Amino acid sequence: MVRIPLTGPERERGELLGSLLRQARGDRSMAEVATAAGISAETLRKIETGRIPTPAFFTVSALAEALGISLDALAAVCAEHSARHGRLAG
Repeated sequence: MVRIPLTGPERERGELLGSLLRQARGDRSMAEVATAAGISAETLRKIETGRIPTPAFFTVSALAEALGISLDALAAVCAEHSARHGRLAG
């Protein structure tokens, strides 16, 4: 299976998501948050750095729950960022 390359805005949106998750993690360790979310610390690192710009919905949901933030809040910040930069949120 060949994966279609991501566009610049898609990569940027992934970097934004990773940054938001990193900020929400605060002083908690990657291992602690990853364990609480049921993913590996390596996967969390890749999401936070934008190397996995399109993580699965259930991964994002588990991370949001582990971090105590709502999916609505994450989506709103991403949509606002996209609107400010003249891009569609979806």
